Amino acid sequence: MKRFFQVINKDSDGSCKKPKEEGNYDNATDTDTQKKKEPLKFVTWNANSFYLRVKNNFPELCKFVTSFDPDVIAIQEVRMPAAGSKGTPKNQGELKDDTTASREEKAVLFCHALMRALSAPPFGNYRVWWSLADSKYAGTALFVKKCFKPKNVFFNLDKIASKHEPDGRVILVEFETLRLLNTYVPNNGWKEEPNSFQRRRKWDKRILEFVTQNSDKPLIWCGDLNVSHEEIDVSHPEFFSAAKQNGYVPPNKEDWGQPGFTLSERRRFGNILKEGQLVDAYRFLHKDKDMERGFSWSGNPIGKYRGKRMRIDYFLVSEKLKDRIVACEMHGHGIELQGFYGSDHCPVTLELSPSSNSQNENPE
Repeated sequence: MKRFFQVINKDSDGSCKKPKEEGNYDNATDTDTQKKKEPLKFVTWNANSFYLRVKNNFPELCKFVTSFDPDVIAIQEVRMPAAGSKGTPKNQGELKDDTTASREEKAVLFCHALMRALSAPPFGNYRVWWSLADSKYAGTALFVKKCFKPKNVFFNLDKIASKHEPDGRVILVEFETLRLLNTYVPNNGWKEEPNSFQRRRKWDKRILEFVTQNSDKPLIWCGDLNVSHEEIDVSHPEFFSAAKQNGYVPPNKEDWGQPGFTLSERRRFGNILKEGQLVDAYRFLHKDKDMERGFSWSGNPIGKYRGKRMRIDYFLVSEKLKDRIVACEMHGHGIELQGFYGSDHCPVTLELSPSSNSQNENPE
């Protein structure tokens, strides 16, 4: 019998790696697994700490993944620190395993528990890529079924090998027939400051450049995009339009309101869709407002944000893919966050039909 609890080795930089397994992407051959050219089923989810979701909500999460059986799972807000010693450059593609005297036991258990969980079904059927921040903040992960072999994987919008975006906000994977971009978009914040409005404007400019300069292959862009495009995408438009932090009102009226629902963000987002020739997959299928299942983020059930919800998690697809959209659904509902699996965001899924001019599976 194959032993499940394998020893997890640490590298010299303090990183903790998943043990190699038979049929893993690194050493898979054509006889190990039947290769497929193009993924068709996708999940995106802001986990609001992936480790906490594995620790506290793993049975329900596994049931969801097993039931939907996605080819690709895109995670945002991993919130696990990158590997590397204090004061040295971090390895954003590996998990940190701090072993200082006061934290050694906790860190080892943390790393072992996570890797054991990801080695077991259903996650053991996937290869995973990480892009992490220096601290327990932000970060993304991408799980791709081992039967798919990406041509390239990048961790930045510039497609530069080995470079990661600050805070690990991007994973870009290129398949034979399409690209998939997983992003955790910076929150707009409330003020005209470098880490608030200015940071978001710079991000939106770079994304616009990316989608317009990479049109040679169809794109699926998913993740927490931190914007609600239209009034239909929020539960209470008046509440979000009038939202303030500590009474502060930005000088530019287009920056007034809840981050993610300011006029400036929404207009830039609309321009990105137009210039990038992208289609909002959910809104393409669901034209009407759905107060029960039409939002991906929900405010804390206790306090003034109770019942206040936004749709800020998306699948955007190139126009040439829109006729292949079979389904795009949000899997959480209600103000008590059913189907959110412990996060404040619920999973969003996308299903495409097979391409008419390509065979998805290799012939026997």
